[in-house]
Amino acid sequence: MKEKPALNFWQIWNMSFGFLGIQFGWGLQMANMSAIYSYLGAMPSQIALLWLAAPVTGVIIQPLIGQASDRTWTRLGRRRPYILVGAILASFALVFMPNSPTFWIAAGLLWVLDGTINASMQPFRAMVADNLPEEQNSQGFAIQSLFIGLGGTIASALPWMMTNWFGIARDTAGQGHIPTSVTLSFYIGAIAFIGAVLWTVFTTKEIPPDEKELAAIRSQKFDWTLGMGEIVKLFGHLPKRMWELGLVQFFTWIGMFCLWVYFSPAISGNVFHATEGTMEMEASGAWAGFCFAMYNAVCFLFSFVLMRVTKFTGPKLIHAVCLAVGAIGLLSIPWMTDKYGLLFSMACIGIAWSSILSMPYAMLTPALPADKLGVMMGIFNLFIVAPQVIASSLLGYVIGLFFEGKPMSAMFIGGISFAIAAVTTLLVVTYKKSSKLQPV
Repeated sequence: MKEKPALNFWQIWNMSFGFLGIQFGWGLQMANMSAIYSYLGAMPSQIALLWLAAPVTGVIIQPLIGQASDRTWTRLGRRRPYILVGAILASFALVFMPNSPTFWIAAGLLWVLDGTINASMQPFRAMVADNLPEEQNSQGFAIQSLFIGLGGTIASALPWMMTNWFGIARDTAGQGHIPTSVTLSFYIGAIAFIGAVLWTVFTTKEIPPDEKELAAIRSQKFDWTLGMGEIVKLFGHLPKRMWELGLVQFFTWIGMFCLWVYFSPAISGNVFHATEGTMEMEASGAWAGFCFAMYNAVCFLFSFVLMRVTKFTGPKLIHAVCLAVGAIGLLSIPWMTDKYGLLFSMACIGIAWSSILSMPYAMLTPALPADKLGVMMGIFNLFIVAPQVIASSLLGYVIGLFFEGKPMSAMFIGGISFAIAAVTTLLVVTYKKSSKLQPV
């Protein structure tokens, strides 16, 4: 690949803008799926298992898409064809999701939605690493975090906004009915997803391969295993830094999974005292979405801080500090008896979330070989997926056995996991600060 020129702020902005749309898909999914399952009749003990679709899909899709895009060059470039196709399919899934008649069909659609979002998202991260020199990596991933935070803020708050700002009447949630505010939010998310991705696809150019790379791409023969054999072989050659960051990611994503799956049912009981089929149940789900919007809004704002601070601290130190703040946020949730007190907890989590979305990738990218960047970043997703699979399989059982089935106990588990992740970042990860970032 040719030498990478430094990009100016607006070039990085355009390249990352599609993440705004991708986060509409993620934000709607994370803030509403537990509530949707509840509306359609799923029991609290079933919800974690129903979420298993999301991480399992990612573990399959991301390495395959990463490897395929490493070996692709078209008129649209290397990564953009996969980003575009994934966005189109995900937009259709967003439209179908709120029309699910049963929670099992909703779970099946979650497989489709998560798979297509992953197919679109993974090449986005690789494209940033492709197009930016090492000294701009932290800035590039921080701007991605900015758009993730902005998109997540709007998407998570959409059902609440529909009711409180746009006058959509409250529905009696549950008994097989998904509120109109949620349904309309998913429709808006579908439009935002495809629109933002199209902006990036048509405003961003990728660095073309040189003649040697292009010849290697064209010489590739079709592999009926879709390259799975080569992906498995790469596990013996992963850089040390990936394993170190993988340990951090393991505890980090257990914490996030606890939040995503159990926050909504936790506050419905502890804060709203809601029961099935009541207006309080719908109000609880809407406020949970608003709280998710809060942490995404803080993620958006704190991304500007990250872009500045990491020039001086490097990504390792700031990541450990942010995870520690996130641990405070999760551990404080069970002590909140008023819904507005939850916003403090969400603000702390938003600071951590901004770093989670950017700093591990900024630390990882310089350690990866350029010709396998896509597939390696796809494999790195396993360190995000594995803890979610474990949590999906065991968390409901653990909470039922040791915590009398109370969803709020998951917030304690998540907070402790974040604290462990902060400590392992400082004690385990070896990282040398890159050369000073030049202003753009």
